[in-house]
Amino acid sequence: MASSKPGGQATASRKSEFRSQKPKPESRDESELLTVPDGWKEPAFSKEDNPRGLLEESSFATLFPKYREAYLKECWPLVQKALSEHHVNATLDLIEGSMTVCTTKKTFDPYIIIRARDLIKLLARSVSFEQAVRILQDDVACDIIKIGSLVRNKERFVKRRQRLIGPKGSTLKALELLTNCYIMVQGNTVSAIGPFSGLKEVRKVVLDTMKNIHPIYNIKTLMIKRELAKDSELRSQSWERFLPQFKHKNVNKRKEPKKKTVKKEYTPFPPPQPESQIDKELATGEYFLKASQKKRQKMEAIKAKQAEALSRRQEERNKAFIPPKEKPVVKPKEASPESKIDVAAIKEKVKKAKSKKLGALTAEEVKLKMEADEKKKKKKK
Repeated sequence: MASSKPGGQATASRKSEFRSQKPKPESRDESELLTVPDGWKEPAFSKEDNPRGLLEESSFATLFPKYREAYLKECWPLVQKALSEHHVNATLDLIEGSMTVCTTKKTFDPYIIIRARDLIKLLARSVSFEQAVRILQDDVACDIIKIGSLVRNKERFVKRRQRLIGPKGSTLKALELLTNCYIMVQGNTVSAIGPFSGLKEVRKVVLDTMKNIHPIYNIKTLMIKRELAKDSELRSQSWERFLPQFKHKNVNKRKEPKKKTVKKEYTPFPPPQPESQIDKELATGEYFLKASQKKRQKMEAIKAKQAEALSRRQEERNKAFIPPKEKPVVKPKEASPESKIDVAAIKEKVKKAKSKKLGALTAEEVKLKMEADEKKKKKKK
């Protein structure tokens, strides 16, 4: 027992020495570890990575609607050609209305069957072959978002789906440019093809739109995020201070009543009992009157009301015969001696002005004209 202790101590000391000799990791900044270098791409999966191939055969099948039958029939040779490059078989069954993909003995990529499954799913959801074949690339993924069960009312669902597309597809085009994804809205699903980061944003926008949040708000935040991503200093910082905060306004469309009932203050005591007709008659003394006297009083009250109404009508009729108030007559002021007008002088001025305006001859010119006329007459004789 005594001999075992020194051996144990020796091994413990060796372990501590070995730990101390281990190279310590270099202290790097977290932002450097989190960011991916520009232009870096994951190396493609080749046959050298898996020379023995796959042990088991995998297959996936999916149904397609009848309206897609003609298009799939036309483009199926292209689908088979694209999948044969990755050693995957594809079959189209027009009787059952299904598409099937399965691996072969030559297949070396274990994940290619998943991508082939996504390809036939996208083709079934009205995505064109040119866009769907991009899913076979390593840096491209797809997401099929089911929106049919998110809104119960059919009319509301159609309106919100149209809001996602926008006028002439402008909203969808803006979303495609910001997320670098191809988006296809068809029936009860939204199909998206693109990078993983873009698909995450597309799903968020689609679900928010179905929850009655307009896509323009999300588009605005995406535009700001894209500008912030260009700045290398802001990559490791929080962007919440730059992003807009939209308040949710729940507008109550219920119209308020014209007559609002104001609640009275609560009192533990019950309200006083209203007076009956007998109590009112006892207070006024009518209870002790005879029937003939009561009748006479009623007739007098009716006659008094009639007299008031008659006098009112008579006043309204007499208003038409009341003459209006005349304005007081203003006496003309006497002209001062300085401001007296010389009538003769004005007449002479008027005569002169008329002669000038109308082109009338002067007295001397008239005499000369008369003489000239007389001479002409004499010569003719």
